[in-house]
Amino acid sequence: MSEHNKSLLNDAGILNLEDASVVMVYTEWNDAIVNELVNGCEKALKQYNITKSEKIIVPGAFELPYACKQYWETTKGTGKQPGAIIAFGCVIRGETPHFDYVCKAVTEGILQLNLQLPRSCYIWNSDGR
Repeated sequence: MSEHNKSLLNDAGILNLEDASVVMVYTEWNDAIVNELVNGCEKALKQYNITKSEKIIVPGAFELPYACKQYWETTKGTGKQPGAIIAFGCVIRGETPHFDYVCKAVTEGILQLNLQLPRSCYIWNSDGR
């Protein structure tokens, strides 16, 4: 981590803001895996005294970028925009190329949000099985 980032972020990469808010967008598909990821995130947020969090559930991984963008756009100008939006999904590799299509689309969607939206942090967590 650079010296500049050390002054802005703690060791977990979370902004050093007592009143920071985080939105977790996650899928209901493959919920056994995704729920564990969300629970781990909640534990980490609690460890770093981040108490303002919201959870948004979407059907599947493909909807993650859209939901993140919609949340950002909906809260624009309200003073309620989060310090971070964290997206969780799990796509399990099967016999068809579906895994590759979905993972590529979601990864590119999250990348575009990172490039377009100010003051935002998006994390894509994929468990390719």
